[in-house]
Parts: sequence; C-alpha cells; structure tokens
Amino acid sequence: MIDRRAVLAGAAGLTAGALLPGSPALAGPAGFPTYQYIGTAFTKANLRYNPTNELIFPCIRGVYDKITAPRARYYLYYAPHDAPGGICLAYGNSLGGQFTEYPSNPIISNNWSPHYSVSHVSSPHVIWNADNRQFYLYFHGENTTTRMAWSTNGIDFTYHGVVLHTGVVPGTSEVSYARVFEHQIPGLGNKYVMLFMGNQGGTRRIFWGWSSTGKTFQFATTPLLWPSDAGQTQISAPYLLKRNNTCYVAYHGDGGDMHLSEVGNSFDRKVYLGVFHHSLSGAPDNGRAAAPSFGTDGGVEYMFYEAGQRSSSTIAVARAG
Repeated sequence: MIDRRAVLAGAAGLTAGALLPGSPALAGPAGFPTYQYIGTAFTKANLRYNPTNELIFPCIRGVYDKITAPRARYYLYYAPHDAPGGICLAYGNSLGGQFTEYPSNPIISNNWSPHYSVSHVSSPHVIWNADNRQFYLYFHGENTTTRMAWSTNGIDFTYHGVVLHTGVVPGTSEVSYARVFEHQIPGLGNKYVMLFMGNQGGTRRIFWGWSSTGKTFQFATTPLLWPSDAGQTQISAPYLLKRNNTCYVAYHGDGGDMHLSEVGNSFDRKVYLGVFHHSLSGAPDNGRAAAPSFGTDGGVEYMFYEAGQRSSSTIAVARAG
C-alpha cells in the first residue's frame, strides 16, 4: 500500500517574478490556460514558523474588497503537514510578487482548548460568505476529521466545529484535504459543495458533499472520481473549476502531475481530459506539483500550488501563459 505521504508528498529556488527557462508550454485541456512557474511565494528558509520544513495546500484569497484595513490585497493560507502542523498566513499586494509571513503564525494550532488537541492541523481552505461578511476556514486534524472556523478579518478565528469525519462516508479511514466552493446543484437546495480526499482500503479517491450554509453538510457515499480514471493509483487535493458552462475538477495523482476531469454542473459526469499541469523535473517541483489554488490579479491568472516531494515541499506560483 502506498503511504499517505507519498500521495500528499522544494527548495525556495527562484524569487517570484523570474520565469524558469525550459518550462513546458503544453496546450491546456478544455481550453484552460497553461501555467508557467515564476517562483516561490516566499523564501521558506526565512520563515519564522517552519517546524518541519515542508509546506502544503496553499489557498489564495483577495481581501482588499472584503474587509477594511487589510494587511495587504491578498492573503495566502498554507500549513506544514507533519506534526504539529499549524494553519499559517502570509500576505502580499501582488500575486506575482513576494509574500510576507504573518508574524504570529500559526493562526490556528493543533491545540485549541477546549475544542480539540490533536497531533497536527493542516490543509487550510478559506471562502468568503458575503451574506454575513465572514471568512469560513476549513482544515483537517487528524486526517479523519475536517473542521471549520470563522472570522471577520481573515486572521482571528472562532471555532465552529467538525463538518466532516470518517463516520459519514462508509468505509473510509481518512477524509481530508477538503475545499468548499459556491455551486448550486439542481434538486439539492444547496449553495455550497465540498470536494475532499477519502481513503477506502488504502486507495484515495475524490468524494463530495453539499450544504446550504457551509456549516452543515450532506455527503455522497460513492466517489466522484477514481484514480483509475486518470491512470493513477492514488488521487487527492481536488479543486472545482468552472468553464464552458460546465464544471471540472483539477486534482493531483501519485505520478506527480495535476489532472483534469469534467464532472458536469450536476456532478453526474466523469470525463477524464488529461494532464492539467505537468510538474517540473527540477526545483522546486522535483517531480511533484499538487493542491492548486487560483487567483486573478490585473486580469492575469495565477496558480499557487504545493511544489516538491512531501518531506520538503514549498508554495510555488505559476502564471497563465
């Protein structure tokens, strides 16, 4: 059986804004842009909080139009994975520039009395609820449990509770790496969908759930996507993308690349479209690119992603070319 870290497995390398020579220029499936690596979001060696020298699961969010007096235009959430983990924040005024570490990281630790005490917390994903003007943060800890907290400023969070655990998806031993998106599916009465990795008998697949509030979810009991769809043995870290009046899921496989499948607006399709993004053989990817998060700055599209093998990964940035 492949170990979890082999699936969820850089050096700081270039400074952001420097284009890597020899980046592959391949046609993106379904008309998506190709993304070219331009650098890392920060120099990992200079971080104050870096307990395990491996950083994963970036989530980039524009906050300049949501809160007053933000630290910068964009907030970047990320985390170590190995114990103790910790949900971290960096901020910057340009998606193509360097980000500054929040001086009091982690903003959420593996001990939050009286709510929980676990070996680690990781995989942050943040959405903005415009109705109540709150940020919702989803994160896992342990790998059997996904939790949620909320904030009005994107930094100081209040604990909400558990939103996903292995008991609600039969046969799973892990349910983690969840991302939540606004997307309505006819007949479900939902506003949000959740995509996440579920481990059944040692095989990691993509599952999904839905919610009207973003706080309480219902879950499908069968996988949305299987590794064999993409010629992989394990898949994880899904991200929902909308284009061409339909829905797609980008995800990574144990082969090291990101893949793309069309699932349709009702999540009733399963059409594999190919490799979404090829990992670089050299630094910082070293054969593994994973867990993408997307943003647009000045009309230019960017992709933040987890670069490198799991024991030494960092947060990389690519730009649509």
